[in-house]
Amino acid sequence: MIKFALSKTKPYFYKNSIKPLQRNLFNIVFLTIFLTLGTQKTYSQDLQKNTAGFPAKNQADTKVETKVVTSEDLVKVVDSSETDSIKPKKGQILSKIKRKAVDYEKFDQKKKLITLYNKAEVYYEDIELKSGIIIIDYQKNEVYAGRIKDSTGKYTQLPVFKQGQNVVEPDSIRFNYKTKKALVWNSRTDQGEFKVKAEITKKENDSVYFMKGARFTTAKDIENPEYYFQTNRVKLVPGKKVVVGLTNMVIADVPTPLALPFAFFPMSEKSNSGLIIPSYNDSNNRGFSLQNGGYYFALSDSYDLQVLGDYYTNGSYGLRFQSTYAKRYRFSGNLNFRFENLITSERGYPDYTRTNIYNIQWSHTKDAKSNPNSRFSASVNLGSSKYYRQSINQVNVGSSLNNTLSSSISYSKTFNSVPQVNMSVTATHSQNTNTEQINMTLPTLQASVDRIFPFAPEDGVKKGVLKNINFQYSLRAENRIATTDSLFFKPQMFKDAKVGFQHSIPISTNFKVFKHFSATTSINYQEVWYLKTIKKQYSDSQIQVVNVDVPGFDAFRTYSFSAGLGTTIYGTFNFNEKAKIKAIRHVMRPNISYSYTPSFSNYYDTYDPDGSGTIRKDYTRFEGGIFGAPGRNMSNNLGFNLSNTFEAKVTDRDTTKVEPKKIMLLNNLNFSTSYDMTADSLKWSPLRVSGGTQLLNQKMNVNFAATLDPYAINNNGRRIDTWNIDNGGSLFRMTSANMTLNYSFASTGNEDKDKNKQGKMNGGRGDDLFGTNTDLSDRRDSQFKKDGKEDDENAIKDFFKYTLPWDMNLAYSLTYSNNNREKKITGNSVMISMNSNLTPKWTVGMSTGYDFVRNGVTFTQLRFERDLLSWRMDFNWVPFGDNTYWGFFIGIKAGVLSDIKWDKRNQPDKSLR
Repeated sequence: MIKFALSKTKPYFYKNSIKPLQRNLFNIVFLTIFLTLGTQKTYSQDLQKNTAGFPAKNQADTKVETKVVTSEDLVKVVDSSETDSIKPKKGQILSKIKRKAVDYEKFDQKKKLITLYNKAEVYYEDIELKSGIIIIDYQKNEVYAGRIKDSTGKYTQLPVFKQGQNVVEPDSIRFNYKTKKALVWNSRTDQGEFKVKAEITKKENDSVYFMKGARFTTAKDIENPEYYFQTNRVKLVPGKKVVVGLTNMVIADVPTPLALPFAFFPMSEKSNSGLIIPSYNDSNNRGFSLQNGGYYFALSDSYDLQVLGDYYTNGSYGLRFQSTYAKRYRFSGNLNFRFENLITSERGYPDYTRTNIYNIQWSHTKDAKSNPNSRFSASVNLGSSKYYRQSINQVNVGSSLNNTLSSSISYSKTFNSVPQVNMSVTATHSQNTNTEQINMTLPTLQASVDRIFPFAPEDGVKKGVLKNINFQYSLRAENRIATTDSLFFKPQMFKDAKVGFQHSIPISTNFKVFKHFSATTSINYQEVWYLKTIKKQYSDSQIQVVNVDVPGFDAFRTYSFSAGLGTTIYGTFNFNEKAKIKAIRHVMRPNISYSYTPSFSNYYDTYDPDGSGTIRKDYTRFEGGIFGAPGRNMSNNLGFNLSNTFEAKVTDRDTTKVEPKKIMLLNNLNFSTSYDMTADSLKWSPLRVSGGTQLLNQKMNVNFAATLDPYAINNNGRRIDTWNIDNGGSLFRMTSANMTLNYSFASTGNEDKDKNKQGKMNGGRGDDLFGTNTDLSDRRDSQFKKDGKEDDENAIKDFFKYTLPWDMNLAYSLTYSNNNREKKITGNSVMISMNSNLTPKWTVGMSTGYDFVRNGVTFTQLRFERDLLSWRMDFNWVPFGDNTYWGFFIGIKAGVLSDIKWDKRNQPDKSLR
């Protein structure tokens, strides 16, 4: 039995950083005392002779019957007489209690002690207490839980106290359940992202603890941390704050000169508002700077706001507002607004420039379970066309090389009527960053009524031409705006807005022909409304034809007819049973289509092109409308399409499998062309050939396409109505061709195809072929995509058997052009990215490529990263090109200590052009 003396306790009391040791421990003491007494007959004065002895010390595990302790049991033990006139208090222990110990459970009535030894456990409500030994002294109102020694003399079975989600693991605990005070030796507990260990902890009351000789860290192993903060005086309010005295930073058990006279750390489980410390940097043309400093607003559990700013000594500055919001089972999203005022050189110098750039990003997702009949989503990325090329706070070559920004905000709703009605409202944005042209729809309204089968029977079985006749109605309305960067959201951008409404009513049916052919026919009626048309006329003052806008409602109506006939043909080529290839299956899907659209010349007028009055040309007042204009020429076309797939059955390498393995040879091989029966020449359109397949266990995607023209061209490069074969050439003249190849693979077979999510949100690529996105406002995230698994410290047991994890992305593109007999390779490039773990903690990566047409290396980036457990260190280097850059970062991963970092980089000033 372990002896302990209460009189030797030091008078110091320092707060325990542990939530669990609160007033509920008082119930544990009483419950343990009286549940033992519940198995015996006990009297206040006269004791009956006990014929049953105590259990043997080495007795096997004893299971004690659970009992509900009532107020009467409490009175029998505490009162000095059965006839005490004092009325018993209401019992405090009302739940079932469980306890057990492996070796023994002993009750010493003389010393007023209850002892549970070896794997002692006590359970009450949400409280669990486990320890090598638990001793209750109900005379002194104290409980003790501590370790025990094993056969080798080593201390084992440290106390573990758990209440709800709070856990503390000290060497020993001493607790007075009457005064509610406690002493804890070598306590270990978690407070938010911190792990805290203290030599002595005093529980002053329910909410305040004091500690002596404490260390706190964000490392996983509190016993052997790679770094920690050492302090001798700590005041802890669990779940609220930690206040420390003189604190010294220790790295690898070596004290550093980094120290603070005092410090305050918020410890709320909820997010807390606070300052964000900026980082220092310098620039060649903008001077010194403080970047990414600001304030974090923890507005509520559902949303927050982060305000960051940059300032350069030459007057340049930047502002960023970032907010994340979420409502469980309803929606989630984030909103970013970034603005930068950039100044190069100094006022008065010839190279002085000043420009404002901005970028807005909004992503919103609605949980489909919240309302399945309505949906709302947003994906917005708009702003200055040159933002990603000039920003002082973004390093993302993939985004800067992208020449298109796009956005979409949509709301849709389904009305469960009969027939069903669907409606959606969408606002879209498309921006060319090279030409700075912007096209927007504010908004687009779409509505449709589900298909109606007027002649179908009530049982729903539809066979034949008549029963399959169906029609539906759809409406599309748009307010389309075309503008530029300089006029964006200015009054001028709305002057040339175009509004239109398009109504469509298709009537179609399908049926079988000769059992094996599927036929479809349809008649489509379309009506278009415009609120503005044009009138062409010759202007004497401008000496040219001008378009005069004619406001007012106008409409045109068109109709067309189409039909199609198709079937599916299966063919199998069997080989020798002993051959590796058992059979090849070929599936062909030929289709012939016919379309007819009459001439709508009644919507055409004439104008004088030179003012002479002798020449007249036709035009339609609906010209330039967003839904097009009625055609003047009749269209009468035949279309031909043939799609093919090829599969093979091969012998499986797994000899235990009897059936052959199916593999795909060609996912698709398509041929398409058309014949215009009303054209007076060049009736055949070029033959388009396209196909694709997957190789190497479907990890390599290969796609190819070619355009074959049957007509020849003259010396000016124009098509003539002469077959190419009759002009001394081949049957077809290849005018263009292209092939793309993408290969993604890894040593584990779990390569991630979306490694660069932020870069993809910016409009760039989701992979890292153009390098990874580096957000300078927060460098704590890894450059490399992680699988989310915890590091396995025992992953390497044998150095020579270590497998090197790696992944690689490969992209190859080849383009051939021969429109004017140039026979030229216009594009031939390869891009590659590789990442590998040289050791469990060292990760390296590279992105590069080569352009065989220009004979030069494309964008190249080198990445290095060292996982320092609770720290992270990385180095990012672009050695040459227009985007040369290097950056070094080392800092603590945990957000509570994110300001402890060193971030150094050398980034060239972006030209403002």
